[in-house]
Amino acid sequence: MSALHNLVHCIDTFTDRLGRWLAWLSLAMALVTALVVVLRYGFNMGSIAAQEAVTYMHGTLFMLGAAYALKSGAHVRVDIFYRNFSPRARAWVNSLGGLVFLMPMCGFIFFSSLGYVAESWSIRETSPEPGGIPAVFLLKSVIPLMAACLFLQGLAETLRSALILVEERP
Repeated sequence: MSALHNLVHCIDTFTDRLGRWLAWLSLAMALVTALVVVLRYGFNMGSIAAQEAVTYMHGTLFMLGAAYALKSGAHVRVDIFYRNFSPRARAWVNSLGGLVFLMPMCGFIFFSSLGYVAESWSIRETSPEPGGIPAVFLLKSVIPLMAACLFLQGLAETLRSALILVEERP
């Protein structure tokens, strides 16, 4: 059981560090957005690359932030019955939800996106906009990365719940 506790702790640590990095990304996104606005309305200058950078950061923030949201309990949950469940019943719901829904969905997203991402990499897909970021393939690479991170955190949550069930303590 100690090995499972260590695995859960390692995954949680990884997800926590990723979430803290993403918090800085949200600050960078706000700063670049402010820069775009000042350039456009203050100096009558536009920057397609800066606008696309905001989109890239926004997509990265939300795609990779899904694992952190799961870890911190910030995801959407239908709470009508769940909030009244005992810790053991919650552990059952979390374990079954992770095994039946979350992890298979992550596997599906991961494997179904690999061809899409590989094709983008093979042609080094660029922005269709003149002056845009010539690295759309990097943004598309976040899709399987999101699925992998969410799968790992889902595994940690499922193992945590399974440990509650096995150890019979919340």
